[in-house]
Amino acid sequence: MRDFHFPGRSTVHAQNGMVATSHPLASQSALQILREGGSAMDAAIAAAAVLAVVEPHMTGIGGDCFALLAPKGGADVLAFNGSGRSPAAASLDAYRAQGVTEIGTDSVQSVTLPGAVDGWERLHADHGRLEFARLLQPAIDYARGGYPVHARVRADWAQAAPRLAAREAAAQVFLPDGRAPEEGAIHRQERLADTLETIARKGARGFYDGPVAEAMVAALQAEGGVHTLDDFRAVKGDYAPPASTAYRGVDVHQIPPNNQGVTALVMLNILEGFDIAALDPLSAARLHLEIEAGRIAFDMRNRHLADLPSLQVSLDRLLSKEWAAELRAKISPECAMTDIGDLGLAASDTVYLTVVDRDLNAVSFINSIYHGFGSTILCPQTGVMFQNRGASFRMDPAHPNALAPNKRPMHTIMPGMVTRDGKALLSFGVMGGDYQPYGHARVVSNLIDYGLDLQYSIDMPRVFAMGAEVDVERSLPTEVVRGLAERGHPIRMAASPHGGGQAVLIDHARGVLSGASDPRKDGCALGY
Repeated sequence: MRDFHFPGRSTVHAQNGMVATSHPLASQSALQILREGGSAMDAAIAAAAVLAVVEPHMTGIGGDCFALLAPKGGADVLAFNGSGRSPAAASLDAYRAQGVTEIGTDSVQSVTLPGAVDGWERLHADHGRLEFARLLQPAIDYARGGYPVHARVRADWAQAAPRLAAREAAAQVFLPDGRAPEEGAIHRQERLADTLETIARKGARGFYDGPVAEAMVAALQAEGGVHTLDDFRAVKGDYAPPASTAYRGVDVHQIPPNNQGVTALVMLNILEGFDIAALDPLSAARLHLEIEAGRIAFDMRNRHLADLPSLQVSLDRLLSKEWAAELRAKISPECAMTDIGDLGLAASDTVYLTVVDRDLNAVSFINSIYHGFGSTILCPQTGVMFQNRGASFRMDPAHPNALAPNKRPMHTIMPGMVTRDGKALLSFGVMGGDYQPYGHARVVSNLIDYGLDLQYSIDMPRVFAMGAEVDVERSLPTEVVRGLAERGHPIRMAASPHGGGQAVLIDHARGVLSGASDPRKDGCALGY
């Protein structure tokens, strides 16, 4: 139970449906879809479309999506990969011939094909109830009629202003009057509204073929891109068995590679060998183990993770308890490891949302354009901002995540799902680029090891071994910071909070849905 003497928010409880998103307008739109009889997937798509308008720095139809689904609240979890691939003409040799030795985050080479719109249509066809056009209407209305800029959105927008200013098309839309809009200002994206209306009328083919696709290809080729209309026509997401591990009586599910969700599962496998519950949940002793497990798991990620066909180490090996025991042996409870260097991790952000409907269909959904405003390359005719997910590719031909034609890059955005005793227990996600595996492991441990309140499990101060130093949020108690330093961790105050997060917990016995949304963002959980 939270201490009501301190600022905070309560976990939200309802019986018929629950949504949790990073923006109140998206939460409200998703809840309305549920009230109209829509499925959890209907509501998730409606929310994702609204977020593509009202959080334009985080997500958009120029990006990708992933989803985990637990139909009827069961344990047979489905995983959908809606991430796009590199163009067919993208290769190490072709890029080197252009003088490209590294894929910059603002370069056209970083633009992979957008998979989100295809994913929305496919997921709706398989799991939706309402008309697809109905789901896009709230987003269309906000794009054309305007939406007020919220506080966290404005803060992130302002940080990205110098990058936006470097591109005329992006600056015209996102820097009205030459600067980021103030909190409460009304912002509109009329060309994006036109494109969303085309998708509502014609479906995904209205995006990947015809005038919209032709305009996007022209915009990318004008920047020197090798993208073609055939590349757009070929975009197609797919289902795959989730990657899963057991943790103290529950099963934790993630999207398999090219997704980095395996990193969180490796962390949990390592942490399972420690008596976490014997430690105070906000102690230096507990956070030290989390940091060390994360450093090991990210070292694994950086070495091995790539598109599934490119893996050089089997998924079974990466998720084996035996290998986790070998890794765990490297950790001292009292002293930081010295043999893992700078992991080169970076903060970026996205949007995550989760919905559970009256039939207990649970959807864990994430949609992103990667770094703030993606590549900053905007197609002026369509209002589409292109993602820069291709910046995750390596230029080393020996690395499994090396750039190649028609290949998916290693992806940071990761929805999560937890099941127990044949039923879905938790649909959740934690945003924040490379931080996400830390956040997933922390939330699962908070709930399973400590039985903490769902909202507090997300609120709790965070730490992240981003590079050679450990970035800690300012809310972390001084004595905890001191304890980490005494164990040999170089400490740095985080410039921004670590990510965000949403979750819905299903209490099957009582018939209650509990929702939580991270105060690090503008969003909220709503139920009915």
